[in-house]
Amino acid sequence: MTPLHQRLFDELERFPLIDPHSHINPHAAASKTLADIMGYHYYTELAHSAGLPKSKIESPDIGPKEKVGRLVEKVADLENTAQLDWLMDLCRTFFGFEEERITSKNWEKLYDAASAKMAQKDWEEQVLKISRLDKVFLTNDYDDPLTGFDTRRYVPCLRTDDLVFHFTKPGTRERLAKATGIEVGDSVTLRKAIGALFTHFVNHNAKACAISLPPSFTPRPVDGLTVEGILRRVAAGGDLIPSDAELLSQHVFWTLAEHCAEHKLPFDLMIGVNRKVYAAGVYQGQDLFDQRVSLIQYRELFNSFPQVTFPVSVLAQTSNQELVSYAWIFPNVVTNGHWWYSNIPSYIELDTRARIEAVPQNKQIGYYSDMYKLEFGLPKFRMYRRILSKVLADEYVTNRRWPEERAIALGQQILRGNVERIFGV
Repeated sequence: MTPLHQRLFDELERFPLIDPHSHINPHAAASKTLADIMGYHYYTELAHSAGLPKSKIESPDIGPKEKVGRLVEKVADLENTAQLDWLMDLCRTFFGFEEERITSKNWEKLYDAASAKMAQKDWEEQVLKISRLDKVFLTNDYDDPLTGFDTRRYVPCLRTDDLVFHFTKPGTRERLAKATGIEVGDSVTLRKAIGALFTHFVNHNAKACAISLPPSFTPRPVDGLTVEGILRRVAAGGDLIPSDAELLSQHVFWTLAEHCAEHKLPFDLMIGVNRKVYAAGVYQGQDLFDQRVSLIQYRELFNSFPQVTFPVSVLAQTSNQELVSYAWIFPNVVTNGHWWYSNIPSYIELDTRARIEAVPQNKQIGYYSDMYKLEFGLPKFRMYRRILSKVLADEYVTNRRWPEERAIALGQQILRGNVERIFGV
């Protein structure tokens, strides 16, 4: 870091954040052992890729300490990765780990030190304080009762993938009926059930609706009459041909967008993931992207709902250029974080430079953690802050001769201010 870069980074580190997308379980937000941390899919899939058999990672009878020991066998092969840098950062910050590397000789000492820390009654509070996290958005199943946790700290978000893409499965419909008290048999009851979900979530402080979408999906309006017979066949347990299943998915998706408009909720779109590309992969290490997706598939959606804000995440570099262009033109399209395979420093820096140079500054959500355990908020946001401070230092302070205070204010808006305004928290 240059001295200028360091000064901007230090300032961006000082203020607390709101994490606008995570997979935190609010009933068990922090880790209990190092296995909760090293069991994050990034480490299991990388260890598997580096040669550790899946059976050694996912054996049902393996205990947490043994699992960490097995993963440590491959840590040396992962030391070059950004993901291992996250691990080292959080181990140093939270557990006082002072070694240069995690090895077969020191991992048990680290494991025991981490376990002692995590056993403290206020560990969750410590992690939030050290990480400077005020609020964390969740990813909630549509049938989540949303009880037993503070929704002002852990903010609900209605995740809708199953409703859109798996509505034909009996389990999906049974869960919906149990959550809403409405048996769906036609388009009218479907709309009522979705409306009941939105009412439930909004009444429990939900601030967004979200979905991940495959490259093949194109949203378009499909009216209730068109899907009436399809829904009746589904309710009767009949099979659907692919074209009818697609019509049903489009109808459910469009109905969700209509309710976002009614309830003034942003609709987070995570676009471009293919599920189970690598069927033999570890849990959550099977999904990839390709280049077939284009935001042109979403033009009718963006044009039809100007009152709905769409924070959009994409997986590929080429998709980011397209996203920048759409956010440049459409008032309701917002760039949102650096998702999954784009979440490494080289891609983040290039994508951040493009966004910050081309998209209005009030339409950029800089980063979200996508974390499953609270400890990951600190290293992941710290990585992004380093990159953002470098971009601000190089492009705005040095090249454009902005005062440092002005560049810092821009960084704060991208990191937090826009999250507060767009989601209303």
